[in-house]
Amino acid sequence: MTKKSILFFACQLAWLTPFAQEVSKPLSWQDVPNWKYMRLNEATPSPDGNWLAYVSGPTSGDLTLTLKKVQDTTKFDYQIGGASTPIFFNHNAQYFSFFENQKYTEIKANEKSRKPSSKKLRIVALKDTASVTFDKVQSYSFSNEDSKWVAIRFENPRPTGPSMPGAPSSDDSPKGSDLLLYNLITKKKYNLGNVSDYSFNKSGQYLAYTIDANGKNGNGIFLMDLNTGISNALHNDEANFSKIAWNKEGTAFALLKSKKDKKYKSPVYTLLGVKNIKAHLADVFTYSGLDENQITAGYGISENSNAYWSKDLKTIFFGVAKLEKAEEPKTTEKKIDDIAKADAKKASEKDSIASKTDSTQIAATAKPTAGHKKPDVNKKDLEKPDMIIWNWQDVRLQSAQKSRLQFDKNYTTMSAWHVDENKFVSLADSAVKSISLSPNQLIGYGYDFKPYEYESNLNGQSYGDLYIIDIKTGKKQLAFKKLYLNAGRGIRFSPNSDMLLLYNDGHYFILNTKTLATTNVTQNIQSSFVDMMADHNVEKQGIGNFGFTADNKFVLLRDNFDLWKVSVDGKSATTLTDNWKSKKLITTAFNNIYQEDEFVDLKKDQYLSIYNHGTKQKGVAILPENANKLQVLKLDDINMSGLRKPKNSNNFFYTLERSNVAPDFFVASDKLLKSEKQLTNNIANEKASVLSSGSKLISYVSAHGDTLEATLYLPANYVEGQSYPTITYIYERLTQEKNNYAQPSFPGGGFNRAMYTNNGYAVLMPDIKYKLNDPGMSAVACVVPAVQAAINTGIVDEKNVAIHGHSWGGYQTSFLITQTNIFKAAVAGAPLTNMISMYSLIYWNTGSSNQSIFESSQGRLTTGYWDNWDAYVRNSPIYHIKKVNTPLIIMHNDKDGAVDYTQGVEYYNSLRRLNKPVVMLTYNGENHGLMKEVNRKDYAVRMMEYFDHYLKGKPAPDWWAKGIDYVDLPKHLEERAF
Repeated sequence: MTKKSILFFACQLAWLTPFAQEVSKPLSWQDVPNWKYMRLNEATPSPDGNWLAYVSGPTSGDLTLTLKKVQDTTKFDYQIGGASTPIFFNHNAQYFSFFENQKYTEIKANEKSRKPSSKKLRIVALKDTASVTFDKVQSYSFSNEDSKWVAIRFENPRPTGPSMPGAPSSDDSPKGSDLLLYNLITKKKYNLGNVSDYSFNKSGQYLAYTIDANGKNGNGIFLMDLNTGISNALHNDEANFSKIAWNKEGTAFALLKSKKDKKYKSPVYTLLGVKNIKAHLADVFTYSGLDENQITAGYGISENSNAYWSKDLKTIFFGVAKLEKAEEPKTTEKKIDDIAKADAKKASEKDSIASKTDSTQIAATAKPTAGHKKPDVNKKDLEKPDMIIWNWQDVRLQSAQKSRLQFDKNYTTMSAWHVDENKFVSLADSAVKSISLSPNQLIGYGYDFKPYEYESNLNGQSYGDLYIIDIKTGKKQLAFKKLYLNAGRGIRFSPNSDMLLLYNDGHYFILNTKTLATTNVTQNIQSSFVDMMADHNVEKQGIGNFGFTADNKFVLLRDNFDLWKVSVDGKSATTLTDNWKSKKLITTAFNNIYQEDEFVDLKKDQYLSIYNHGTKQKGVAILPENANKLQVLKLDDINMSGLRKPKNSNNFFYTLERSNVAPDFFVASDKLLKSEKQLTNNIANEKASVLSSGSKLISYVSAHGDTLEATLYLPANYVEGQSYPTITYIYERLTQEKNNYAQPSFPGGGFNRAMYTNNGYAVLMPDIKYKLNDPGMSAVACVVPAVQAAINTGIVDEKNVAIHGHSWGGYQTSFLITQTNIFKAAVAGAPLTNMISMYSLIYWNTGSSNQSIFESSQGRLTTGYWDNWDAYVRNSPIYHIKKVNTPLIIMHNDKDGAVDYTQGVEYYNSLRRLNKPVVMLTYNGENHGLMKEVNRKDYAVRMMEYFDHYLKGKPAPDWWAKGIDYVDLPKHLEERAF
């Protein structure tokens, strides 16, 4: 074994499950819809930590919700139909709730016929599992801390079809429906009609709700005191009310009111603030900005942002936007009236002329016909060209302006209304367009991008002038000129709002928000805070940080390995990780298990996710309360995620997975996680069909001399000493995903690791390290040695290796086959193939130019091609196309908004012109990845048929061997459908 192919034979062995060594039955793509798995996103522990509820079931089919007791094996299953459901427990963990949906087949039928599917709400008592159900529920909510009530809003029974003549428009039709208040203790029900919005406060004593009734009769905002059952109309108007937002403490709320105004195209909004709540009574404050003439002319309160109270209840924050004036209506009646008035005027003029006896008078009165002025024409009624004007001085491309047109129209400028003073303050403006508020909400910060926006849109190098904004006055002070934003990792306020943490030029600074003085707090630390893994064209890119500690004394900063506790004056710095560089360990994420905490409280135990760069192992570490060293609790060939601790419990919940073991939930009752217990069993399918025998980590040396790693995933029935056909899947760095589980699915990019390892393939995923101005050549320098190292293990059959990548991976695949013949077949999804032509094309998903992507992001080039011609040609697949000897499938869709469709067409036509084996698959109407399930199925099947032919010797599919004539395509697709 050579030095370049060192293999770490530490195979990931599941939780040592017995089936891992059994002979597996290969899955077909037709089996994927029936593959059962657990929906991790919906899994929810109860607030007391005694229960876990989760959803599982087939990829396409009816699902089951399981309620599992933590202390023992007790569990209950509920059939919930063909869609998953959010799961909620009430505050005191006495009840839990979920939706029961229609069956999967019924939901699909409804989607096809564009009919809505209805949902049933089920509420279950945890003490005895007695339950109650409610049909046709739109939404519901428990009463927070009070825990006794649930509010249930039902579907609006009003017809949604075409309205009868004279009926209100759909925009003006009532949105209210029945809201049922159900008492979980007494089982009594109270109905409120025509409710359009509702919200409990934090304590659950109050319910705020709005009425939207037919004809707007009785519309308004109401407050109910649930202790007494008394409801009070706080404000009535023939208007629409929406967006109730309580403050965090539940002592005040704000909302919006809208009314039509003939002067404007859209309704005009008024701000409502409610506070000083006592029983069912409260003070209501209203503000429109128009009546007070305070908001800038032509602007008004926006519907596109929520209004909310400040912490001191003196200010309401909200958004303002342009008000578009209504055009003069051109009704038939008005035209008739105009004609009648004109005729009457002409008749009057004739009578006047006829009555005059003096011919001189007649001649003077009559108007000459020569040069008579043409009647006025309303230019809005004339036909206009359909065109776009592109000007070199446009700050944003016309295509970007078009793409963001609706966003720009809906954009709101953050503003404040100081209630007691009835004073409006504009916080943001045309320069500083958005504001981030401090914790005390007395100041904020924002950027002015305007001086640099034009250049940034060209090359992607983003700068901004940082301003501090006084919320009371709206005054803006320049705090930092031309801050380089590509390199930074965001800005963070201190808990007391007196400081900002920011990154610039390789160092962290504390900015005093009162004096605007800055302190470099890392200049005396003998370490670098520049990300050593970053390889984009970005100067001194920083590493993410964990912000301020709750006592305002320290910031928690990461270098490339260690975690530092640095004083805000920069005079002291303590490493919390005890020279992790020697162990290649890093902290990757902060797990905030305290829901109420906004900052890191060092007086409490804190948990951080960790990762080993060398072994790719993952786990978690604890920083004990008042301690100065992290303690590793778990580090293994696992992926650990979702660490949480319910507020009223000492139990810790999290998921663990391995590359060949599906994720399961675990619980531990001690803070060091030593009492770990598995709660779920997510392996029902794997007993019948093993997906993989694990993974191995391979080390290799690139052609540039860098030591890198690749993950080799083993086939399901791996036998040591045998070699296997292998798919090399590439993108950028992938070994950080070494321990991630993959389950059978129909992915948007066509390739599914689990399906290939299950069907006897090994899968190689190497890391790629890039040199600027050589992205393609860097891929060759890394991928080819990685493949050779994998072959040297004996696991990979050197005669049957293929390659696949999508998007950036598709580009590299297209390039690699121009530089090496090591691959027997290749599939390139949505590939960039000509760097010169692609550079100045449009990224249609956003409307921006590709130039910024090339010069500051994934392209890893430093200038335009006119100053860097050799690099662009050297790294473009199209300019090396004569050297291609590898059969290729290109998948490129006609509506690709990321990599232009012409890139695939150009490569396909060039290969075809050279009579080289190539097939291009285009899924009409699809974007960069496949969204429609029918297309994802088709691409996945074709890709495996193709690889099976070249790597396993199976017969070539007809669409590859001879092609399908366009006239025969419908029949071909029909025969393959499943």
